[in-house]
Amino acid sequence: MKYAILLPAVMLVLSGSAQSWTKDYDHVDNCVCGLSVVGKGEKHGFVDKDGKLVVPLIYDEAMTFSEGMAAVKQNGKWGFIDSTGKLVIPLKYSDAMSFHEGIAIVAKDGNYGYIDKTDKAVIPLVYDNASKFSEGLAAVNKNGMWGYIDSNGKEVIPFKFGFAGSFEEGTAKVLKESKWIIIDKTGKKVSDAE
Repeated sequence: MKYAILLPAVMLVLSGSAQSWTKDYDHVDNCVCGLSVVGKGEKHGFVDKDGKLVVPLIYDEAMTFSEGMAAVKQNGKWGFIDSTGKLVIPLKYSDAMSFHEGIAIVAKDGNYGYIDKTDKAVIPLVYDNASKFSEGLAAVNKNGMWGYIDSNGKEVIPFKFGFAGSFEEGTAKVLKESKWIIIDKTGKKVSDAE
C-alpha cells in the first residue's frame, strides 16, 4: 500500500486497543479523524472507531485522513473523499498525497503540482516530482534537478541540486555535485552534511 501505514490487526491486540471487529480485516490502520483505513484482500475502505463500515471496501489503495480528507485510488486513478465517504475530488490523478497545510500534491500526465480542497491547482502541475511544504518551502524537481518554491509557486532556491530534503529548524540537506551539504532558506551552504 502506498503512503498509509497499515498495521496488522494483531498489533492492535497487543496494544490493548483492539476490538473483535478487527479480525474481519487483513489490515487496520490507526484511527484518524474518527475513521481507520481497513483492508481485506486487495480492497480498502474505512470504519469508525466501533468498527462500523463507513466507506465500503471499494478502493485499490487508501491513505489515512489528513485535514478532513483522504486520498483514495480506484482503477489506477487517485481522488479524495471526505469523512462521510463522499468523493469530493474526482478520481483523475495518477498520484496523490495527503493534504498538509491546506494543499495536497497531485500528479497528472507525469506532472506534479499542488491543489487546494476545492481541486483548484494553487501551484500548476509542471514539476517532475514534488514534496510537501515544510517551513514555508517545498522541494520540487524540474528537468532532473531539485530546487525550492514558496507557497505561491515562486522559485526561491534555484534548481541546482541532485536531491533536496525538507527544511527543519531553518536548514535542509541537499545533494550538490555528488556531495551532501546543509543549506539555509536562502540556498547558502551552512555546512557539510554528516
